[in-house]
Amino acid sequence: QVQLVESGGGSVQAGGSLRLSCAASGGDFSNYAMGWFRQVPGKEREFLAVDSWTGGSSYSYYSDSVEGRFTISRDNAKSTVFLRMNSLKAEDTAVYYCVADRTVPGVVSGKGVYWGQGTQVSVSS
Repeated sequence: QVQLVESGGGSVQAGGSLRLSCAASGGDFSNYAMGWFRQVPGKEREFLAVDSWTGGSSYSYYSDSVEGRFTISRDNAKSTVFLRMNSLKAEDTAVYYCVADRTVPGVVSGKGVYWGQGTQVSVSS
């Protein structure tokens, strides 16, 4: 059983930056694909980014909506995945969730096995 705890959310002005963290426990972190989603009330969860650790290297993939502004990274020694968010816009306001799954498709599909509780990000224009 993997537990995920997000942190780093908050309020920021448009154009600003935030870095979200997701600390994992209870599993072999390096064997999991780790990703980030967000959700606005009344809408489905939106995939943002996924990172997998293969052959000693990290591979990342982003949705079109955030590529170039958001960066996912991981620290296997600390069992933590990060999401650096730059050039934030009002439409980035959402609850952000961390997700873990054995496979990249599992994360990207939104059917990942393990989810965090979410952290609120609010961007004011």
